[in-house]
Amino acid sequence: MLISYGNISLVVYIKGTNWDKLAGNHLFLFAIFFVGVMTFNVKADTLQLSSLNWPPYTGEQLANGGASVAVVHAALRAMGHELHVDYYPWSRTIRMVSREDTIYSGYFPEYDHPTDQYLFSESIGTSPLGILEQQVNPIKWSDIKDLNQYTLGVVQGYVNTIELDEMITSGAQQVEVVSSDEHNIRKVATGRVHGAVIDKYVYNYYIHQPHLIALKKKLEMNKQLLASKQLYIAFKNTPEGRKWREIFNEGLALIDPQQITEEYLASM
Repeated sequence: MLISYGNISLVVYIKGTNWDKLAGNHLFLFAIFFVGVMTFNVKADTLQLSSLNWPPYTGEQLANGGASVAVVHAALRAMGHELHVDYYPWSRTIRMVSREDTIYSGYFPEYDHPTDQYLFSESIGTSPLGILEQQVNPIKWSDIKDLNQYTLGVVQGYVNTIELDEMITSGAQQVEVVSSDEHNIRKVATGRVHGAVIDKYVYNYYIHQPHLIALKKKLEMNKQLLASKQLYIAFKNTPEGRKWREIFNEGLALIDPQQITEEYLASM
């Protein structure tokens, strides 16, 4: 049976159907036509996000763009959409999204923090945030305020923990601000800071790179984590951003982010 409407034509065949009887059933024909129109109007859009080189979570040199990119891509694919990511230094990653002429609907991965400018997705993974230290001079602490006796390296623009950031802002916590996690690793190894705030998996990735592996014998992660922080996409608080957040969250519920992340890390 051929059903036509304007430029749309559908060939419908159902075995054993009495078409003479169904031809007079306008409701049936409308239902078939409606399904056809919906099929023809399915359109795959592309979510454009900015990110940084933060291996193993994100990075333009990593397979599939990194573990977090693999999760985001899978969630969008589940909804029939695509993902495009551009990578910048962290401060620029955020700045590119805030521009009035931006092409980006958000950036990632980000920790949750108070903001009116962005809306956070459901969690795309977990970041074990800790302190890198020298093996011969471990940092001893049980309460966050115990860290005030040490000078810590932090990366410019990174959100740490609420308590630690409040102490940094008030001046209670002495820090040295650097441009990258790799820079922090070198500063701890040479004793220029007592420790550095860093994600455990980020450190593990960098310390096994050929140009840094010699430092491994000097360094270790402090046994106590600062926090196990959730990672999110920060969508712009605009109609476009809210639309994409809804689409993404729906797709995220259809996949297993933890399994994707674990399999990605195991493959490295």
